[in-house]
Amino acid sequence: MKCKFAFCAFAILLAAQAKAEDWPEFRGPTGQGLSASKNLPTEWSATKNVRWKQAIPGAGWASPAVSKGQIFLTTSVLGNDAGPSLHALCLEATTGKILWDKEVFSSAENKPASIHSKNSQASPTPLIENDKIYVHFGHHGTACLNRAGEILWRNNSLGYEPVHGNGGSPIIVDDKLVYSADGASDPFIAALDKTTGKIIWKVARQADVNQKFSFCTPLLINVNGQPQIISPGSGVVLSLDPKEGREIWRVRYKGGYSVVPRPVVGQGLLFICTGFNRADLLAIRPDGQGDVTETHIAWRTTKGAPLTPSLLLIGEELYAVADSGLASCWDARTGTVHWQEKVDGNYSASPIAAEGKIYLQNETGTGTVLAVGKEFKKLATNSFDEERTLASYAVADDALFIRTDKNLYCIAEKK
Repeated sequence: MKCKFAFCAFAILLAAQAKAEDWPEFRGPTGQGLSASKNLPTEWSATKNVRWKQAIPGAGWASPAVSKGQIFLTTSVLGNDAGPSLHALCLEATTGKILWDKEVFSSAENKPASIHSKNSQASPTPLIENDKIYVHFGHHGTACLNRAGEILWRNNSLGYEPVHGNGGSPIIVDDKLVYSADGASDPFIAALDKTTGKIIWKVARQADVNQKFSFCTPLLINVNGQPQIISPGSGVVLSLDPKEGREIWRVRYKGGYSVVPRPVVGQGLLFICTGFNRADLLAIRPDGQGDVTETHIAWRTTKGAPLTPSLLLIGEELYAVADSGLASCWDARTGTVHWQEKVDGNYSASPIAAEGKIYLQNETGTGTVLAVGKEFKKLATNSFDEERTLASYAVADDALFIRTDKNLYCIAEKK
């Protein structure tokens, strides 16, 4: 099992290298924050190493997705006493010019709803496959557009009662678009036909918890030739068979809700975080059947486990930055702590890694660059002059794309 699983993780890394020019979904081509770029800048500011800066209309914390020289974002425009008008945007990657701005769901279709101060009505990241752009707005609905900005299909039939807004992004699994829908009650995971938007399957998330809402993006893994959709939520992480949503295994955890971090996989283990109020980080052997809570947790820890940012696995080391700014490095196989150090600020964005460097982005626009390794080494601290930043990085063509509350920046070494 270990050899086959290790080969799967190696294949994921090769896929990231093969598609290094694109960043087609949340956390990149593998969904795990890894980039094969070689010349990303280590230093920047609101003026230094800024290739371009583009004001973004509306409000949203969807991270950028980049494909074939185009950047895709979503945003929300609020009217007086009306629901949000939800838009998809396409920008030119070389200049930042907005090529089109398409309303996907109108304010008349969307009821006004309260959201958390650290959330938006447009938080899930777009997903690109070939010439199809999939945009997801949680309980408001999901849609597919082409590169010209034409809507190919929409589905807003799977509404649910949100808590604090929406967050988790969808993934593509064969012919399906899969996402988690964890609202105030009756949480579920859904698979839509990616060509038509019709529902293929919808399965309930059964968990013994009082607060059922979460915001996690699933991850597709393969264990001994069996594909598994990994979907963490309140009180439980589920492994599902993609064909019909059948449950393969589950791990329960007490008290966890509002689960946000996307899982990572490697070294024969799956790594998840369990959410508020106190996060645990679990390393799970993903080859079980049924309820494996008592048998398949390889190690666990609380100190350093993030509530919001996703984890980062690089070789044999697992990295994280907690919401409070405690950065950590563990041995991925054993949980042994290599280092834990405080970095500036509070964090919501997920870290990425490229060419031996780890890139962190705090909530007030400060980017910290660390060296990959078993010893803590800070390489740089970079500021955007207090521009609020909750979205995660995207990487393409040796450039960082950083969304703030007002702008999208392209950060690259000056040539």
